[in-house]
Amino acid sequence: MKNKNILITGASRGIGKALKKLLEEEGANCIAPNRNVLDVSSSDSIKGFFSKHLDCKLDGLVNNAGLNIHNPIDKIEDLDIQKMFNTNLVGPINILKFAAEHMDKNHVSRIVNLSSIWGLKSRENRSLYSVTKFGINGLTKSLAHEFGKKNILINSIAPGFVNTEMTKNNISTNEQKKLFTQIPLNRFAEPFEIAKLILFLLSENNTYITGETITIDGGFSA
Repeated sequence: MKNKNILITGASRGIGKALKKLLEEEGANCIAPNRNVLDVSSSDSIKGFFSKHLDCKLDGLVNNAGLNIHNPIDKIEDLDIQKMFNTNLVGPINILKFAAEHMDKNHVSRIVNLSSIWGLKSRENRSLYSVTKFGINGLTKSLAHEFGKKNILINSIAPGFVNTEMTKNNISTNEQKKLFTQIPLNRFAEPFEIAKLILFLLSENNTYITGETITIDGGFSA
C-alpha cells in the first residue's frame, strides 16, 4: 500500500478510524476529509470536494460513512428516509461517480463499499437500513461490470455486529450479551478486524475479486 492514495469517508471513528490507522501503517496516503469538507449526504458537497479539494489520482476508495436509524415502519418520518437514503446510498453513488474519474485506467484501482449483514437479511425495525444496504450490494454488482473496463475492482463487505459507538448507541448492554450467544465466536468484532479485510481488498493481493459481497460476522449468519 506504500504511497497509494486512498479516499475514506467516515474515518473519524469506528471501522473507518481503524482502517485509516492500518493503511497509514502500511504506507498509504489516506485522504479522510471531515464532514465540513465532505458531507456525503449532500450532492453539492461531494461535487465541490472532487472539483476543489482532490488534486491527485486515486488508487482506492472506501465508502464507509453511514447512518443507522432503528424504527418500526409506522414510526418512520420523511426526514429519516431522506437522511438514510442520502447518507447510505445516494451519497456513495455520487462519490463513486466522481471517484472513478480520478482513477487511472492504466493501473488497477480498488473500491470497497461498506454494506452490512442487514443488506443480506433483515429483522424488525431495520427496514430503512436494510433497503440502503441491499442497494449498496446491488450497486456493487452492477458497477463491477461497468468498472471492469476501467481496470477497477469493486466489492462490498457485510460486517455483523462490531464493537463501535454506533452499535453501543443502538444496542443496550443486556441486548449485546444476548446477541453474543447467537454468534459462534461469542463476541462482537473489533473495528480493526473488519479493517484488515478491507485492507486485503484494497491491496495488490486482490487481483481478481470484484462484484462480491463478503460477509464478516463471526458466523452469526451461518
